[in-house]
Amino acid sequence: MKQVSQDVTWHQTSVSLEQRQQLNGHRSVLLWYTGLSGSGKSTIANAVDVKLYQLGVHSYVLDGDNVRHGLNGDLGFSNHDRVENIRRISEVAKLMVDAGLVVSTAFISPFIHDRVQARKLLGERFIEVFVDTPLSVCEARDPKGLYQKARGGEIKHFTGIDSAYEIPNSPEVHLKTDQYSIEQCAQQVVAALVEKQVISQSAL
Repeated sequence: MKQVSQDVTWHQTSVSLEQRQQLNGHRSVLLWYTGLSGSGKSTIANAVDVKLYQLGVHSYVLDGDNVRHGLNGDLGFSNHDRVENIRRISEVAKLMVDAGLVVSTAFISPFIHDRVQARKLLGERFIEVFVDTPLSVCEARDPKGLYQKARGGEIKHFTGIDSAYEIPNSPEVHLKTDQYSIEQCAQQVVAALVEKQVISQSAL
């Protein structure tokens, strides 16, 4: 990672985070969804986003595939590029949280170290959501046909096949999609936001 030039100065905004949160009527946080490909990260993140929208919460979903179409379009899937992918999205998510939004990121983010770095960047505004789905279930779903290609050797460095996925040690939210529906999982996330006083119980 390049060092920041000494000629670059961080400028404080005239409107504070606290003012933005007061205007929005809720706190801003980062919901960091992590799990295997096909685990349901994007599906659940979007289901939560719909619920938040209906509650009048200012939110946005940063999806892994979508970000690789633009911001991270120059990155591949080597371990080095995966680390850089997560570093960039962590920085973007922090800016969006600073803007007062409830931000959801749906990335495999397979390495504990990278998730720890994202947590350090966001501090108490980081909420890790482990979308815990057995590999066999993810393979059975295989919505993009990626597991089949990885098993056939067409895709290298594929998480769960020839690249490791490091399970979160103590996520704030633990979702088991092989036991609960998308709706039930989304409800769990919203309940966690209420418990952590990100959104008010009265908003429900």
